[in-house]
Amino acid sequence: MFKVYFITFGCKVNHYETECMKSLFRERGAEILPTQEGADAVVINSCTVTSSGDSRVLAALRKTRSALPNAVIALTGCYPQANPEEAAQLMDADIIAGTKDRSKIPELVEQSMNEKKRIIELSRYSANEPFEPLKCSRFDDNTRAFVKIQDGCNQFCSYCMIPFARGRCRSKPIELVKQEIAEIAANGKKEIVLTGINLAFYGKEFGCDLADAAEICAETEGIERIRLGSLEPEMMSNAMLERLGALPQFCPQFHLSLQSGCDRTLKAMNRKYTAEEYYQLTERIRHIFPDCSFTTDVMVGFPQESEEDFAESAAFVEKIGFAKVHVFRYSRRQGTRADSMSGQIPESVKAERWHKMTAAAGKCREKYLASLVGKTVPVLFERENSTEFHHGYAPDYTLIKISRKNPEKSLRNRIISVIIESSSSDDCFGKPEHLSY
Repeated sequence: MFKVYFITFGCKVNHYETECMKSLFRERGAEILPTQEGADAVVINSCTVTSSGDSRVLAALRKTRSALPNAVIALTGCYPQANPEEAAQLMDADIIAGTKDRSKIPELVEQSMNEKKRIIELSRYSANEPFEPLKCSRFDDNTRAFVKIQDGCNQFCSYCMIPFARGRCRSKPIELVKQEIAEIAANGKKEIVLTGINLAFYGKEFGCDLADAAEICAETEGIERIRLGSLEPEMMSNAMLERLGALPQFCPQFHLSLQSGCDRTLKAMNRKYTAEEYYQLTERIRHIFPDCSFTTDVMVGFPQESEEDFAESAAFVEKIGFAKVHVFRYSRRQGTRADSMSGQIPESVKAERWHKMTAAAGKCREKYLASLVGKTVPVLFERENSTEFHHGYAPDYTLIKISRKNPEKSLRNRIISVIIESSSSDDCFGKPEHLSY
């Protein structure tokens, strides 16, 4: 038996794929370690969304090689797929593989261990690349399970490397989705999170859509909650929303990727909607889901973004009233159109705008959380914080805390109605509607 340690960067899709690779290693008799100490092999599952993300990946590679000079190190994921020539020169890695054929990683690690040779396994995606049907055969201790049902992106936003790192849109066949959801339910999970690189494009090649996958979850005995990962706003049709609204298990938290609230910037980014179209979508969603929440990503410092453009974007964030905003600075990516644009913004200006946008987003979050006080919501409890609190999430993905009266008792994986009594800058506090918990 050999021992393997994983380092994972990036999005929920990457973390799902790591869990799938762990399952494949276990099937070959490997032991998965919680720390790198004693590891015979290390798999680094990389991200390449930002240049700072690349730096973290490369730093982890160097640090791992220094700590484990005799281990086999496999660098896989988006970084080598998007930057194959650079990745091939990274001699600290014994294996260089991309985002294709993840099922081969255990075999490549064993081959490198046995033959003491370096392996580069990189190939470009074809136009009609099939979906690689990875799945997890073992589940961690979380109460929710992530299920990747879509991969790739056709959008080619001017700042983004993801189409190069993930290929074109492709979907998991609906029968495989059904099979995986059933296995997850049999393992006691109550909540499913459907994820993908461009999730709203799910099923287009099969003549179905995201609502079909959600309905499969709803039909599976034991599944009490269904969530969606990040969504592209232009793909959320009224028909799809109506079908989602008919599912009692559906959690109305919508992570609608915004990037900017300024039309001029959106056009330069090659986004496929205007700020007004985005706003109208949120209004339609609010009509169908009165208790919904919106979360998003906003970029500051995109090339040629003026102070007026930035102010327009910040005002739009406040107009929507997001429950949470991930604010990040534009990062130049070689090979994208935005990298060669004139009017690159100085880092000092990006930092200033990041602070201003983060402050605006914080005010939105505080206002949203305060609006929940007095409501009664079902909370799926996940963990305890020492002996003080039980932690869980409402359907809108608000973190809810209740006092832990009995230090020996856990509420994990139970859904309990909670009356929200107060809010802070990042979560809410409440008490069970029925006190005998």
